[in-house]
Amino acid sequence: MSLSRDIHIIITGGTLDKVHDSFTEGLAFEDNHPTHMEALLEQGRCEFPSWQVLMTIDSLDMTDAQRGLITEAVIAAPTEAVIITHGTGTIQQSAEYLAERVSGKTVVLTGAMRPYSLGRSDAAFNVGGALIAAQTLPHGVYGVMNGRIFTAETLRKNTQTGRFDR
Repeated sequence: MSLSRDIHIIITGGTLDKVHDSFTEGLAFEDNHPTHMEALLEQGRCEFPSWQVLMTIDSLDMTDAQRGLITEAVIAAPTEAVIITHGTGTIQQSAEYLAERVSGKTVVLTGAMRPYSLGRSDAAFNVGGALIAAQTLPHGVYGVMNGRIFTAETLRKNTQTGRFDR
C-alpha cells in the first residue's frame, strides 16, 4: 500500500460550507460560492487533491436518492481514495449506505460542527485528518471527526457533547 495516494474530494454540503445569511439570520449556502474547500486546501498548502461540488444540502434533508448520487460519484471518482464532506447530522447514515455499496476504494467522510466561514471552526482540522486517513487506511468506508477515525458502523455523533465519540 502506498502512503501517498491521489485523492478526490466530493463536496455534498453540511455545516462546513455554510455561511451566515444576514437576511434570514440563519446559516445557508451561497449560490455563487458553494464551498470553502479551495481556501481550506490553500490554508494547508495542500495542492494535490482534485475536488468537485456534487451538491450543497443540509444533511438533515438528505434522501437515499441523494446518497445514491454520492455513491455514483464515489464509484466514478478518478482516484482510489475519496473524501466526502458531509453534514454531521446524518453522516452516519451516509457512511453505512456507502459501506454497503462501494468496494475497492478508501472513502472518508468528514465535516464540521461549526462553519469554516465563521472562524474557530473544526473544518480545517477534520479535513486535514481526512486527507491523511484517505492516504493510509485500507479500502473501506470511514468517518474522520475530532481527531479520531471511525468505521462506518461506529461513526456516531454525540449531540450532548458536540463531538464524535467512541
